[in-house]
Amino acid sequence: MDLSPLVAARKQLPNPPAWALLFVKGFALVAKRRPELRQAYLPLPWPHLWEAEASSASVAVEREYEGEPAVLFGVVTTPETRTLSELMDKLEEWKNAPVEHVGHFNRSLRYARYPLLVRRFVWWYATSWFGKVKAKNFGTFGVSLTGSAGATATNLICPLTTSLNSGVIQPDGTVNVRLHFDHRVIDGMPAARALAELEVVLRTEIAAEVLTLKNPVHLTPPTDAVA
Repeated sequence: MDLSPLVAARKQLPNPPAWALLFVKGFALVAKRRPELRQAYLPLPWPHLWEAEASSASVAVEREYEGEPAVLFGVVTTPETRTLSELMDKLEEWKNAPVEHVGHFNRSLRYARYPLLVRRFVWWYATSWFGKVKAKNFGTFGVSLTGSAGATATNLICPLTTSLNSGVIQPDGTVNVRLHFDHRVIDGMPAARALAELEVVLRTEIAAEVLTLKNPVHLTPPTDAVA
């Protein structure tokens, strides 16, 4: 993707929104117009597709927990309706609030303490039966970026229909963006069209909103501490 207009817009701010948030809102705007991006495959009680009315984004965040790095996932509902300032506040909470005080983080840690068979049952129930339960706990799409660390993932495995990751932003504003998708829900061409539309949205709507941010009060450094 050529995201040079968005790169230029970010450079005009002392503390610009993290790239993860820009992808979250951009993809949510695309999904609003493309219902297949809000669908999920559910195997039970019979194999079928479920469609969410609105998107929920799952964002991977690296935190320290009990002295070790841990990847936890925050979920934000209807990101397409939220301002970038609101999303920045949410990410700041995920990155700086005590882990136990962040709802989705605390829930994940609580489930991780359950016995193996209980964890498997909870996972099976949350991913197989009810779309609303799956969307509430996991989101409808995911964003996991490691480009700020100079690397990119070529394959993401997650329980969601779609997940985004990107590589390193090049000096000319180009970047490799990958959309990983569940072939049981969407085919390659719809996924390709979604990526093309995402590029347009990031270059126009999102870049324009970034330029409206003046004198930001967010104190979190503009690094993507997201896995």
